[in-house]
Amino acid sequence: MRQRSLIAITAALTAGALTLTACGSRDDKDKENAGGGGTTVVIGVDAPLTGDLSALGLGIRNSVDLAVKQANAKKYVDGITFKMQAADDQGQPSSGQTNATKFVANKELLGAVGPLNSSVGESMQKVFDDAKLVQVSPANTNPAMTQGPDWNGGKKVRPYKAYFRTATTDAIQGPFAAQYLYNKAKKKKVFVIDDKKTYGAGLAATFKDEFTKLGGKVAGTEHVNPDTKDFGAVATKIRNSDADVVYYGGEYPAAGPLSKQMKKAGAKIPLVGGDGIYSADYIKLAGKDGKGDYATSVGQPVEQLPSAKEFIANYEKAGYKEAYEAYGGYSYDSAWAIIEAVKKVVEDNDGELPSDARAKIVDAMQDVSFDGVTGKVSFDEYGDATNKQLTVYQVKDTTDPTKGWKPVESGTYTG
Repeated sequence: MRQRSLIAITAALTAGALTLTACGSRDDKDKENAGGGGTTVVIGVDAPLTGDLSALGLGIRNSVDLAVKQANAKKYVDGITFKMQAADDQGQPSSGQTNATKFVANKELLGAVGPLNSSVGESMQKVFDDAKLVQVSPANTNPAMTQGPDWNGGKKVRPYKAYFRTATTDAIQGPFAAQYLYNKAKKKKVFVIDDKKTYGAGLAATFKDEFTKLGGKVAGTEHVNPDTKDFGAVATKIRNSDADVVYYGGEYPAAGPLSKQMKKAGAKIPLVGGDGIYSADYIKLAGKDGKGDYATSVGQPVEQLPSAKEFIANYEKAGYKEAYEAYGGYSYDSAWAIIEAVKKVVEDNDGELPSDARAKIVDAMQDVSFDGVTGKVSFDEYGDATNKQLTVYQVKDTTDPTKGWKPVESGTYTG
């Protein structure tokens, strides 16, 4: 059951309140109901909570909420009560930047989880970095966000000290998919499509580079507007290309209809994408035509990890209406990384938050290391996850979208 204080926070957020009251203004009963200590630390979470990508976004929000509740229940940081402040970016960079500015303005907010989209993350990084406010994304995969725009040319430079992520990058995910398709699935001719967004275009590019390096042929390329949902012309090109597989760099709201339309046009070949299409909603959108399609996603299947059993049980017990989806475990681990950093800073300052807590937490995050839901959680010199595991999934069943994706192979890219 939700604690009373969390219900009040949720109601306030629903009403549009984005700034929590200062710590000193709460009465003793509020502190008692919070169930932790005398100092409040807010963890922000930014994700698409409404719109086409809300299935993934709500899973992110709920998983952060669960981490906050678990930390308070365990009294994990002595004297600290954690709270969550959620903001909806609808998958739009401008909204993400606005949300980041509002998070910075809340002095109790000492860390933020999110966002889902790399393009949204790019709009938030400088805002957080300027404020020395740590950001941990469970889902951003564009390599440039941590390694700079020249990451693929041998010159890696970390742009923002305050930015970290628990998901591995497209520098690995795209090539991993290419190796599986060429070597294991025996696909030799691909039609490559992307949605022109930061995530989709970057993922498609790394996939294509590796696929051709292996000896595969590119039957055609196309850029699409994911908002149109009408892919008839592209479907015809795919059918006429003699490709034996389609790779789509983008997300499930467009990928599902694309799969359906290309197969109805006569291209009876699998569509393959990255973690952006790994969702039950993809199967809902593609319908029976989605059977046989593939997706890669970060890490190993959460349901198969002994380290995730407690998370799954607690998530179900909490009674969230929405599934934790592809990034649930990574969102929980992102929030817990912030909690670990707060714990370190408090312990190093005789049990109190220092006046420069935000900057200290950024520094502490670099050395955070713990056994999380998704395995070992730690960060390299760029702020990237040291866990490089990935999994290929295939749609095996379209009658129950929540159980349709089945893991085919887990591993990592071998360059």
